[in-house]
Amino acid sequence: MVLRVAVVGGGPAGSSTAEILAKAGIETYLFERKLDNAKPCGGAIPLCMVGEFDLPPEIIDRKVRNMKMISPSNIQVDIHLPKEDEYIGMCRREVLDSFLRDRAAKLGAHLINGTINKLDIPNSDTEPYTLHYIDHSNGQHDGTVNSLQVDMVVGADGANSRVAKAIEAGDYNYAIAFQERMRLPEEQMNYYQDLAEMYVGNDVSPDFYAWVFPKYDHVAVGTGTMKANKAKIKDLQAGIRARAANRLVDGQIIKVEAHPIPEHPRPRRVRGRVALVGDAAGTVTKSSGEGIYFAAKSGRMCAETIVEVSEGGKRIPREDELKLYLQRWDRKYGMTYKVLDLLQRVFYRSDATREAFVEMCSDLDVQRLTFDSYLYKTVVPANPLVQLKITAKTVGSLLRGNALAP
Repeated sequence: MVLRVAVVGGGPAGSSTAEILAKAGIETYLFERKLDNAKPCGGAIPLCMVGEFDLPPEIIDRKVRNMKMISPSNIQVDIHLPKEDEYIGMCRREVLDSFLRDRAAKLGAHLINGTINKLDIPNSDTEPYTLHYIDHSNGQHDGTVNSLQVDMVVGADGANSRVAKAIEAGDYNYAIAFQERMRLPEEQMNYYQDLAEMYVGNDVSPDFYAWVFPKYDHVAVGTGTMKANKAKIKDLQAGIRARAANRLVDGQIIKVEAHPIPEHPRPRRVRGRVALVGDAAGTVTKSSGEGIYFAAKSGRMCAETIVEVSEGGKRIPREDELKLYLQRWDRKYGMTYKVLDLLQRVFYRSDATREAFVEMCSDLDVQRLTFDSYLYKTVVPANPLVQLKITAKTVGSLLRGNALAP
């Protein structure tokens, strides 16, 4: 037999899953509802992703080597990457996603431009899953429903995942991201040549941050907030536009975008022969809001596990075998998520703690440790004296802002 796997969702998570499965000779079907989808996203990717996922230079719009952190009182901290070959990659999701999808298709995945309407769950471990979908290829919009039977399903269909609903994976809290793409006059655009800005404050987000990130020929200006505050999202967007107004003079809005972002993993990420990856699983990190790398990585790790436990696609894996993917994921990244969750709870709860956060970011040791962790996804242990200094500086910053609570 040849294992048949349907991957629902053609973003970084789904495409990375499909690429590994197709390479292994597994019959892979990759579903994407909208092939020109431009997900509202800051679009920042760490340096390690460029090499690990073999991304060509044209995927990267800008190489950011300078960052401005701006506090609620508009105190600015300038952060520079000291090494010439280090940068944060800025990309447009429609460019990145299209590249990853096309690469998976070239390796043998069957790319289907379609919307999944329903997933039938079998009654036994040997019966196939049936996906019912509307095919949009060749401009078809007549509503005709097609069906496909497969042995396994990987849900990579985002925060509103239909696959997650079908397997009753449980709900999770989520944030709302709102972003305007803005084309600036040449002088302002030159200012953002290799610079990104992050703003914190209740006026731009009560529980997250706002950003101005440079792209190919425009900047992305956006904010995020938890579901409970979603009614305020337009006011918060007005807040970031006001804070960055001096740099956005005569800017022309070319696109407005909004999208939900998960805030923690779903209660179930594997059920039966169905696995969730990326936003569908809830792999976005707290504090930084980073999702692209972790989405792609979760898809790759899930696919590698499927290839391994199916013996290269020769047999159908069991649920307990598929859960090996989760064990490996949690062992590798579980502590990262806990630490970033703690940082968000401590530093994003009031303007006083946000002031302390920006002050702390002025320390060169903090900057180096933070960027090493972000760029390479490895936590480099600091010298004990350096670690002690960072801890003392953190507490001192909180105390000076009268922000330290029990």
